[in-house]
Amino acid sequence: MKYLSLLLSVAFIVSCAAPSPEPTPTPEAPEMPVKEYVVSSVLWQQHSAEYKALCYQAFNIATLRLQQLEGTSEKPLAIITDIDETVLDNSPYSGMQVQEDLEFDKDDWIEWGKQQSAAEVPGAVEFFNFADSLGVEVFYISNRYHVQLDETLANMQALDLPNADSSHVFLKTETSEKQARRDRVLNDYEVVLYLGDNLSDFSSVFDGQGTAARNQLAKDLQASFGDQFIVFPNPMYGDWESKGIYEASRDWSDAQRDSLRKAKIESYK
Repeated sequence: MKYLSLLLSVAFIVSCAAPSPEPTPTPEAPEMPVKEYVVSSVLWQQHSAEYKALCYQAFNIATLRLQQLEGTSEKPLAIITDIDETVLDNSPYSGMQVQEDLEFDKDDWIEWGKQQSAAEVPGAVEFFNFADSLGVEVFYISNRYHVQLDETLANMQALDLPNADSSHVFLKTETSEKQARRDRVLNDYEVVLYLGDNLSDFSSVFDGQGTAARNQLAKDLQASFGDQFIVFPNPMYGDWESKGIYEASRDWSDAQRDSLRKAKIESYK
């Protein structure tokens, strides 16, 4: 009995002293795709009836505003509109980013433009031709690169959009800020409506502003929305993300951008 107790004691001591077996290596968790977070945004724009309804609603309001105009201006009347996600639907480019897991790339963007296949934002062609029938000129101010002018005009002309020519389409040359291009129109025209999916399409006060300032400015100018400013939905990209969520920095890593997005979500828990 004493011998058995001794053996058990020795076995216990040895077992405690023996090194633990090495943990079995487990494969690393796959990295989250860079553009996975925008999948729902692209799907919503491409497939939801709500997206189309909001576009129709925006153009319906713009139509009512034109119908209410009184001929009191000494200057000819004009509309200033953005192009991307206001006139042309570029969601197939964002869809490519999701499928290929790519961030924005200038060469890819230019390649997409050369397809000349962007569809109209729902209701755009009908509205802008209505404005043209009233004698209101349409000026398109976009941050597409100036080298894209020819294919942009061709795409717009194929959709039968009015004023789709180099005298009415002002693309980006040196700066993304649009006020100097708006001033070219304001010098000779009375601008009755501004249309866009980004607040900087309406006024330079929004340029370079972060989230808090953009929200306060929107509140300060709330009477202008639906009156002179007509806003279109765009959940895929814009200053709300680049200037707001990412705080105007291009230096974040993919992991840091993911952390910023999650950190800025408000939750009740």
